[in-house]
Order: sequence, then C-alpha cells, then structure tokens
Amino acid sequence: MLNKMRCFGDGSEVYSRYHDKEWGVPVHDDVKFFEMLILEGAQAGLSWETILKRREGYREAFHGFDPRKVALMSDHTLEKLREYPGIIRNRLKIFSARANAKVFLEIQKEFGSFDAYVWSFVDGKPMIGSWKRSDDVPVTTSESDALSKDLKKRGMSFVGSTIMYAFMQATGLVNDHLASCVCLH
Repeated sequence: MLNKMRCFGDGSEVYSRYHDKEWGVPVHDDVKFFEMLILEGAQAGLSWETILKRREGYREAFHGFDPRKVALMSDHTLEKLREYPGIIRNRLKIFSARANAKVFLEIQKEFGSFDAYVWSFVDGKPMIGSWKRSDDVPVTTSESDALSKDLKKRGMSFVGSTIMYAFMQATGLVNDHLASCVCLH
C-alpha cells in the first residue's frame, strides 16, 4: 500500500489547510472566482504560501473580493494600498485588480455568470490529472492557453497561461492531486 501524503503543503499549516480543503475542489461561486483571480495574479513571481498568508489582507483591501466594489475603487484608494502591508504592494498588480474587476463584470453580463464562462473552457466538468509525481503535472495546457488568450483579449492582465493553469487548479476546473495524495477524490 502506498504511503499517502500531500501533493504539497506539509510543514505549513496555512498551506496544508489550503491543499486539503480548497485546491482542486470545484468552485461555482463568482466571488470565489474573483478572489482567486486576484490572488493568483498577485502570486506571479512569488510563492503561493506568501499569498495565502496575506489572504485576509487582500480580503480587507479588496472589499471581500466583491468585483462591483473593486471596479469602483479610485486611483487614490489603489495608490494608498501600496502602503498597506497586508498585501503585495506591487503597483501593477494592485491596479490590475480594478481593471480585471471591470472585465469580470462584463463577462458576468455577457454569460450570466463568470461560472458559466470559465467552466466552458473545460466543457463543464473538471479535468482530472492522473499524475504519479509532481514533476509530471503540467504548468500550462491548451485549456489554460485558451482561457488566458480570451481574458487578455478582453483586457485582463496577470492572466498568463501559467497563472491561469494555477487558477484552474485552485478552483477545481482541474484536479491535479497526485495518485499518492491523501486528498485524491
């Protein structure tokens, strides 16, 4: 019998909790999708654990991840967030949250929900990886390429294919838990 362990997260409570309770679990809530868009974009170039430790700061700074409120944030308010230690204070990432919120709202209007839009990239059902080793897990796929390309065309930033694949994993559009993982569902 295989020794069951986590794909990642052993040794860090916040990371382990995220792995066990969220990663790879299908999401159908637009606020949660918007949260993960902001967090995955903020993560670019950093560790995911760094972002998870600031999650509450992001929740506070970006109005509980309400895209309507984020879309209305002023330049002054966004600029002030560069002084807030609860988030990553990169100007481009901070300002992208507002721009991405506006596009997010346009997508909701066009498709009825962001949920309907994003799940269309995987034909409405999670893609299940069957990986034995973490080195086997891809960092992009044709689906993440297509999602990235479409979001960029619509005006979003910090949505490259690698970021979108991580977003897809985080929101359960893709379940890449390893065969030896305690969470394999």
